[in-house]
Amino acid sequence: MLNQTVPLDRVFHALADPSRRGMVERLSRGPASVGELARPLAMSLPAVVQHLAVLEGSGLVRSEKVGRVRVCRIEPAALGTAERWIAERRTLWEHRLDRLGDLLAEDADASHRGRES
Repeated sequence: MLNQTVPLDRVFHALADPSRRGMVERLSRGPASVGELARPLAMSLPAVVQHLAVLEGSGLVRSEKVGRVRVCRIEPAALGTAERWIAERRTLWEHRLDRLGDLLAEDADASHRGRES
């Protein structure tokens, strides 16, 4: 179980920071250079590079050197891992809430029938 949760933990850790979420959002529209990713952020280029290292470590982003420019791309599979985990939890809770609704409806029906007697 632990081996399965480590990649997921890294993804959620990477997405916990608003600057990194902004970078992922930007990369969802297509590849970008480190400079392009840094432009809208109020931080130094070394800080941006550190954030990118976290994103790369989580598997959300990969980068490659193209000439003198480092280009970053999103890795959709890592997002898919988090999406599946969230969907599983959503399904579980929807089933639980549906069952609770059924129980409450049964209780209300029983209560209504009791008043009619």
